[in-house]
Amino acid sequence: MNSDRAGWVLVGGRSRRMGRDKAWLDTGDGPLGAIIANLAARSCGVVTLVGDPIKYAELGYPVIPDRIDGLGPLGGIETALGASTAEWNLVVACDMPSLDAAIFDALFAEAAGFDCAVPRHPDGKLEPLCAVYNKRCHRAIAAALNSGVRKVTDGLQMVAVRYVQTGNEGSFANLNTPADVRKHQNG
Repeated sequence: MNSDRAGWVLVGGRSRRMGRDKAWLDTGDGPLGAIIANLAARSCGVVTLVGDPIKYAELGYPVIPDRIDGLGPLGGIETALGASTAEWNLVVACDMPSLDAAIFDALFAEAAGFDCAVPRHPDGKLEPLCAVYNKRCHRAIAAALNSGVRKVTDGLQMVAVRYVQTGNEGSFANLNTPADVRKHQNG
């Protein structure tokens, strides 16, 4: 395990389409927030959740609140990077139960020489909520937020991004709706 790595799991989303909190959603193996944190711990050792400390303390990991509430996932990334003491930071959303630690390790390896490593699918779709960010990205992301940017990919315009081609888009499948959960549970 590398001491210059930290893992950050974004659990503070509104879960509007799901109709209930995705971090606490149990797909058969426990709450998604804890599943993703456990997975991140394999690559990072130190893992912290970003969300409401009162709501998520029982997931078994330290929890910090968003620095500024209501800024969406880009605000969660900014919060994580602002709080981190590690040079390299895995930031991952809590709603991707098909991920595996090998993906995280590959992102850390690909990030060398760049500010961040972001998965890119063959169709061009990006996965900035399962990416590795250098601590130095904090300043650019904070500046983007301060200028009104909310879309994560727009917030990365001022950093050197290494786009990492993915082989299996299914690994990044998000559970956003009850139908997504049923599809995941039925394989």
